Order: sequence, then structure tokens, then C-alpha cells
Amino acid sequence: MLRTWFRTKAVGEEREGTELRRCLTATDLVFLGIGGIIGAGIFVLTGVAAAKDAGPAIVVSFVISGLACAFTALSYAELAAAVGGCGSAYGYAYAGLGEIIAWIVGWDLILEYGVATAAVAIGWSGYVRDALASVGIHLPAALTRVNIDAIAAWALKAIHHPVPAAIAAKAGSGGFVNLPAALIILMLSLVLASGVRQSAAINGLMVLVKLAVIAIFVGVAAFHVRPGYWHPFMPFGWPGIMRGAALIFFAYIGFDAVSTAAEETQDPQYALPIGIIVSLVVCTIIYIVVSGLLTSIVPYFTLDTASPVARSMLVLGHPLVALLIGVGAIVGLTSVMLVLFYGLTRIFLSMARDGLLPAAFARVHPRTKTPVRVILICGVFMALIAGLTPIAYVAELVNIGTLSAFTIVCAGVLVMRYTRPELARPFRVPASPVVPLLGMAFCMYLMLSLPLLTWLRFVIWLIIGLFVYGLYGRRHSRLAQA
Repeated sequence: MLRTWFRTKAVGEEREGTELRRCLTATDLVFLGIGGIIGAGIFVLTGVAAAKDAGPAIVVSFVISGLACAFTALSYAELAAAVGGCGSAYGYAYAGLGEIIAWIVGWDLILEYGVATAAVAIGWSGYVRDALASVGIHLPAALTRVNIDAIAAWALKAIHHPVPAAIAAKAGSGGFVNLPAALIILMLSLVLASGVRQSAAINGLMVLVKLAVIAIFVGVAAFHVRPGYWHPFMPFGWPGIMRGAALIFFAYIGFDAVSTAAEETQDPQYALPIGIIVSLVVCTIIYIVVSGLLTSIVPYFTLDTASPVARSMLVLGHPLVALLIGVGAIVGLTSVMLVLFYGLTRIFLSMARDGLLPAAFARVHPRTKTPVRVILICGVFMALIAGLTPIAYVAELVNIGTLSAFTIVCAGVLVMRYTRPELARPFRVPASPVVPLLGMAFCMYLMLSLPLLTWLRFVIWLIIGLFVYGLYGRRHSRLAQA
């Protein structure tokens, strides 16, 4: 049994009827990476992390997270060029570390992409609600927020049961469903189902819009810098910098989605390393510049808001720029959801091909060459999560799931150098094994900076995953059948 669990699969295996269309270029992959990275991190998390954790030293937090991602990105680039496939870290783990490790990584990635997409959808809904309110259109709270106490109070009244005072006090004005968050996910399902070429074109347009908005912010903020706001530079000390780095790591998970596009790329061995590395470098520079300017134009402790970048422009007396930033945030968050959603469906497809998930998930539509069934099923489930769940307490799971997958990817480079030395490697990690080891060290250090409660939730998720694997995947996997 253990031998089956830890057996690896051959590189490049595909099943008839599951092939995807190769139509993406290196430029498409760079835009895909930027589309997945620039979003909630720059428009939301930068202010929250600066106000609560790092202060002006949020710049250092971004450098640390960027370094961790840089070491990991180099490992991703080697495995993406050598192994390929649409399964990202899951596929690399399967090729080098065995089925049981691959299942754990895939289960982590499902958590990462699913929860992240729903969480970003909730943030998107808040920006849309505020944007409509600014022009006099006010959406009812019952359709834009989820209040568990309000739902509980309504359910108790429906069965004629008295409502406890504690629940009644928190019920407020209600909030039963976040309809905009659910609708945007369903709309993106239709976009992804139409074809990857169309999805890439829409993503490219959204990336250009949000880069233009960021350039406007940088141009305006550069004339309002006050160096005094950077004193003290480290108000929360080094632990605060590391907490900030662990929190904003959420901003970087988009580059992982680039590797899920391997089977839809025209020249993957050349284009994938470019897409992964270039998008990460560009986004890290943008994060450092924006966070540095943001904490130097307003006091860092005033940035704990849902829209810190737009608010800073309002404080400086630039309402038009604030409005443009709000539009850019909506567009930016939309592209992030599109890329994360795309990555989730490709990981599902890859796991279904290997028999670890039902074979129905492995079918590709003959005309659009997209896994339409997976897209629609995932879309409905994520729409329900975004529309009916207050996701804030679960969002940290995204970071720990991502960091664990990144750690295994770095380990996979080292293992496969010895177990698969014959494998062609068009791109090789420089200074190996130092770079993969540094990637593992940085990721594990950031994982240790996360709260204990996050670790407990993560362990529970892994236990559930092992039960699913034991009940289904172990018996139905292609390696077990062989």
C-alpha cells in the first residue's frame, strides 16, 4: 500500500478527451501573473498590514515576502519547464514525490484557490457597494452583507422561538446574502467556459486598466511625500514586520496560477519561466513603490480601512483620483478572481485525470476546449460560499495552504535532481541547492508567523483530505489501477 501511495507518475500523461487548446504566449502568461497578483494586496491588505502590524516598515514586509516568492518562483520555473501539465504544484509533487504527497498538495491548492476566490469576491462586493453609494445608488444591506446573527434571529422567529438578547443585539439591520459577490463569480464562470483565448484577452484588458490607475496614484502621491510619517519606521518591531509579511503573502499567490496554464501555452518550456519570473518581479516592484508612497503621504495608523489607497487620495484632496482608484480596484479584483478561478479549475482537471477525483471532472468541451463541467460546478460552490459565508475568519487559511504548497515545490526541485536526473530541464534553478533551500526556509518561517488557530484549521482540513483520499482517491487513482 505505501509503495502505491508514494509512486510517481510519468511526465506529460494525458487522457483522450481531456486535451486543452494551446494558444497562450509568454506575454499572455505575464499578464496572467500580473492579473492574479495585483489586486487585494495593493488595494486592501497594504493599508491593513501597515496599520496593524508593520507600520512604514511594510516596505520591508513586501521585500521579505517577495524574496520568499522569488526563491519559490525559480523552483516553479524549473519544474514548469521540465514537468509541465496543468496541475501546478500538484503535478510537480506527483512527478517527483509520489501520490500521497501530491494529494496533500492538491488538497491544499483547492483550499487556496477556492477560499481566495470567494474572499476576493466579498472584497469586490464592498468596493462595488461603495462606488454605487457615491453616485446615490444604495443597495440594501440584506443583499450585500452576511450577518450570521441576523440569519439566526430570522430562523428563530420563523419557528416562533424567542430570540436571545445577545443574538438580537448583533443582528442589527440584517444581512442575509452577499448577492454581488455571488453574481460576479457566476459571471466569471461564463467567461472561463467560453474559452481560454477569450479569458486571456479580457484579463489583459483589465491588467492595463489597473496598471494605469496605479501609475496615476504614483504620479499624484509623489508630490505629497512627507518623510516625517516614516518615523518611527518600525513601530511594532521585527515581529510586526514578519506578521505583516505573513499577512500580505496573500497578495502573491497569483503567480502560482501561471504554472497551471502549461498545457494551454504554445511554447511552455520557454514561456512559463518568463511568465512566472517577470510577473513576480514587476509586481514586487509595484508593491514596494506603492506601499512606500502610501505610508509617506498619510500616517500609517489611519490606513486600517477597506480602501486605504483611495482614502489617502481623499485626505489629500483628490476626489477624482480616489474615484479612479476605486474603479481600478474593482477591475483589479475582478482580474484576480478570474485568474484564481482559472487555476482552480485546471488543478481539478489534473487531479481528475489521475483518478484522484471523479472522471467526470476530466472531460473537456469539444468546441471551447475548456473543462466546462468543472468550471460550472466550482462556480456554483464558490458563489454559495461568497454569498452566504462571512469569509474573514477563513481567509488566513489561504496563506498557510499556499506556503505549504510552495515549500513542497522547492523540495521537489531537490528531490527530482536526484530521482529524475535524465529529465530535460530547459530552465534550471541557479545556485541549487541554495535557492530551493532558501525558498523552503522563508516559507516555513512565514508559516510559523501565522496564528495557532490558523494552524488548527489547516490540520483539520488536511485530516478531511486524507479521509477523502482513503475513501476514494487511493482506490481509483490511475497508479493504483495500474
